Amino acid sequence: MLSCKNCGSQDCVRNGRVRERQRHKCKGCGYNFVEGDARTDEKVAATKAMCVILYSLAKGSYNMLGKVFDRDRSLIYRWIKEAGLSLSDPDVGGQIREMEFDEMWHFVEQKKTSFGSSRPLIAAHGRLSPGYSALVILQRSGGSTTR
Repeated sequence: MLSCKNCGSQDCVRNGRVRERQRHKCKGCGYNFVEGDARTDEKVAATKAMCVILYSLAKGSYNMLGKVFDRDRSLIYRWIKEAGLSLSDPDVGGQIREMEFDEMWHFVEQKKTSFGSSRPLIAAHGRLSPGYSALVILQRSGGSTTR
């Protein structure tokens, strides 16, 4: 049975044709709609799934995936963001390892003298769940000791 896309009521009647597709009108809320969604099909769903998988495995950037699948990189971003928002929050385990490294400025493509710059940074790395990890970078305060 056909149901309204706006209110979910099943009290709908035919209401003409739009772009060669049957239009329906809800008697409850007056909403006009067509059945189905012509914007998605199996090919688009497969492309979206492949983009999400490749991005989650760190095998491609938005720009690279957009070039490979002939899509705009902003669309790839929206697909991946939508997939990420649909996931539940992972449980963070109790074991978090710490590592210390220096001179992170080359990752940011410019040297910032107010942060980093020959001062040691602390990075705490944690594995949230299979395929996910978190990295927290901290700078020691001025009054802390190094030993």
